Amino acid sequence: MLQHSVESVWSLNQQDLLSLLDLNVFMPKNHKIRFYAPSFTSYKSGFFGSLSQVFPTVSVTGSSCALNCKQCGGKVLATMQSAITPDDLFEVCSKFKQTGAVGCLISGGCMFDGAVPLKPFIPTFARVKGELGLTVFVHTGIIDLETAVLLKQSAVDAALIDVIGSQETINKVYGLNVTVYDYVKSLTALQSAGLNFVPHVVVGLNEGKLDGEFAALQMISKTNPSAVVILAFMPLRGTEMAHIKPPQPHDIARVIASARIMFPKTPLVLGCMRPKGKQRADIDVLALKSGVDAIAFPSQQAINFAKMQNWHVSFSPYCCAKIFTDFNNTTANYYPEVHV
Repeated sequence: MLQHSVESVWSLNQQDLLSLLDLNVFMPKNHKIRFYAPSFTSYKSGFFGSLSQVFPTVSVTGSSCALNCKQCGGKVLATMQSAITPDDLFEVCSKFKQTGAVGCLISGGCMFDGAVPLKPFIPTFARVKGELGLTVFVHTGIIDLETAVLLKQSAVDAALIDVIGSQETINKVYGLNVTVYDYVKSLTALQSAGLNFVPHVVVGLNEGKLDGEFAALQMISKTNPSAVVILAFMPLRGTEMAHIKPPQPHDIARVIASARIMFPKTPLVLGCMRPKGKQRADIDVLALKSGVDAIAFPSQQAINFAKMQNWHVSFSPYCCAKIFTDFNNTTANYYPEVHV
């Protein structure tokens, strides 16, 4: 893998890239692959099914988002449990705990500055951690150092942030009044606060084409993330981008392979948001060839491919961001994996 520079891999045409991936240069021997299937999406394979309420999602803004961006339009928020006050949040998390949850992902719609309004809820995060003992992952959006420090003090397990490397994508898709540099400052704030943080890069946000993904990886590489998650734009019914074709599987693989070179020792994940149908199987197998350590909601073809490589394969009901603790075998609030 180290024989290939990230610039050379990024510039390969489709055929040459696929030929390189077929050489298995990104796939280590005796690999351990982790598959994740949290309960916020129904999932069933020949080896594992998602477990109800083990790792649900919560929105602190309900279905409301100031941006109403072209890609989501609030559709994703509508699938989450609503908790718009700190008391609501603690009550919801208490119910999660009573019904067998081991953790939750706390998210919400963005304000016009790209930040999720987390500050009023941060004392509640500390209560959820201290009194309920749940694993807590938080989507931050744009974040400043003060908020990052408060999150660290609340003992949240990790901060998740989407990183955009294209000003055109920021303006056209999200309608945000921020710059690429605001994402750089956010990453710096998360690291300076001493938080575990997991940057996410979404492939094809700008109408399905590559635009800023390489720059986003470069921005992330200036910091020390706990893990890196690669996602891919998928059109959602009822949104302004519902008619847009998703990125090609080989372009998603291009981003993953480049990330693998740039982050050789950092857990690398293909996350939950990516196209469905036949494309998903192609994407998943190419992701494995590109060197990911984990996949969320894997296709049966990906599971079969991993088994054919004689890799150690396991399933977990946590959010895939937990890869950084699983990868290092520090598993607080651990829910037993299923080994296949």
